[in-house]
Amino acid sequence: MTRTNSSAPSEMRMPVGVWMLGLVSLFMDVSSEMIHSLLPLFLAGPLGASAVAIGWIEGMAEALALVVKVASGVFSDWAGRRKPLAVAGYAIGALTKPVFALASGVGMVFAARMVDRVGKGIRGAPRDALLSDLAPPAVRGAAFGLRQALDSIGAFLGPVLAFGFMVLWAGDFRAVFWMAVVPGALAVLLLALFVREPDSGAGHGERRKISMERLRQLGRPYAWVLALAAFFGLARFSEAFLLLRARSLGVSLVHVPLVMALMNLVYGLTAFPFGRRSDRMDHTRLLAAGVVPLLLADVLLWQTDGSMFLFAAVALWGLHMGMTQGLLSRMVADASGPETRGTAFGFFHLVMGVSTLAANVIAGYLWERGNPTFAFAFGAAMAGVLLALLGIRMARRGAA
Repeated sequence: MTRTNSSAPSEMRMPVGVWMLGLVSLFMDVSSEMIHSLLPLFLAGPLGASAVAIGWIEGMAEALALVVKVASGVFSDWAGRRKPLAVAGYAIGALTKPVFALASGVGMVFAARMVDRVGKGIRGAPRDALLSDLAPPAVRGAAFGLRQALDSIGAFLGPVLAFGFMVLWAGDFRAVFWMAVVPGALAVLLLALFVREPDSGAGHGERRKISMERLRQLGRPYAWVLALAAFFGLARFSEAFLLLRARSLGVSLVHVPLVMALMNLVYGLTAFPFGRRSDRMDHTRLLAAGVVPLLLADVLLWQTDGSMFLFAAVALWGLHMGMTQGLLSRMVADASGPETRGTAFGFFHLVMGVSTLAANVIAGYLWERGNPTFAFAFGAAMAGVLLALLGIRMARRGAA
């Protein structure tokens, strides 16, 4: 039986809710990146933190966010509701922004970073599950790519604004941090007022039993995605080390935010096209292609002595993010059903978080106790292992 012409356009059209979620991500990332693009330098400079301490703070913050995503994702499946948790998570993130401006020591920054990441953890899995519920399967990859693209545009604008304000206010970190409050508040309002949760999907408002049997229903495709998450976390530590590397190569303090701006510009420009491509291309092959830019970026950051290759490496890092991040989310959505999708995203992010924490701690130790470039040598080695695993997977599937 052939599909009617009237149904095809509706299945291929991007829902308004997907666009709204993307804009929410854009505004929150403007807010977050205005702070995060300067935070490692704020910690290392005025507050006197070591590279090891920065590695621990970044790693523990991200790991905490991803652990919280498990509980939040499971709860959203149990409650049959995604939006209330997403709103709460974005609101917590917005409320932490003034604390960075008021921080008088590393401990206060650490506390604010932890609470901010709790907010990210609360919103992350329900938001991704809500996006999966809103997007038709035929454009699911494009939907995740669109959200990642808008998210990355925000992450590009944040460092650009931070750079502009740092120049305007002669390097006043705290003044820039205060300006970050405004877009964070706009993100919360946009989500609360303009995103409508669908009545289908997780079972709108219907509480569902939590059991290990539901996790076992996810099966081997989901287990493979979890394995990939572990290796991706090890291969790609925090972008804070990109900023530290820029400073070590002589990039001036006011120009360092442009490093993150460049990475997120490339990320934003490539996420949607590669998201659309994931709707039509073998996922393992596309992932393998996406690891290659990361490997090249790590090698350049390991070997370079000049800023020219630094910015080439940062662009490659952004290309890697654009090729892989939306695709991994799409793979989680495809490997789960509406009743387990929040849980699936939660555990995916948990595995990614634990491995990211390990990578950040190792990178911080290598930076502080050995040679700073050894951190990127470690990243290159992990990317090589990941690329080999994906190659073995493709070879076995080809021989089957």
